[in-house]
Amino acid sequence: MSTDTPSADAENVADADLETLQERVEDLEGSLADLEAEDDGKKLTIIATKGTFDMAYPPLILASTAAAFDWEVVVFHTFWGLDILHEEKSKDLKISAVGNPTMPMPNVLAALPGMDAMATKMMERKIDQNNTATIEELIELSLDQGVDLQACQMTVELMDYDEEDFYEGVTTGVGAATALQHLAESDVQLLV
Repeated sequence: MSTDTPSADAENVADADLETLQERVEDLEGSLADLEAEDDGKKLTIIATKGTFDMAYPPLILASTAAAFDWEVVVFHTFWGLDILHEEKSKDLKISAVGNPTMPMPNVLAALPGMDAMATKMMERKIDQNNTATIEELIELSLDQGVDLQACQMTVELMDYDEEDFYEGVTTGVGAATALQHLAESDVQLLV
């Protein structure tokens, strides 16, 4: 018997094992790369339900900020939150002084005629002095960054709005089932 045979067989087995091991490593690296590609972007879904001046800012600021970090962002506007996307109504949103715990006045005074307009003017002045973006600018920024600003179809019909009433780029015809699907798939869900 030759002494070369066992070592040749051992080399063949070792080569086959090494080849199999390399294939497995390549497969695992490919799977890891696929997982990383899927996991790269976070998803955020915001449900915007309020249409006052002060409540228009949180969903738009959060959405545009998340989009700046390459998150996939959906903001579903329903009921009074739909007024944020309404081109005409969004320019006339007011702060409600009554029942607002941050207003430095009692509700009796806040209920007087003109108090909402005064509170809104004060906030608009402060926003202007601080060079803070306007609602319209935040909508434009959000859309430019790929935020999907959605208008609830049921609310569009309920409020008797037309699709043309909304800013260009707003997604219309979206129902609650679609919003729920986005919520279920998102890493972060917010109700504003």
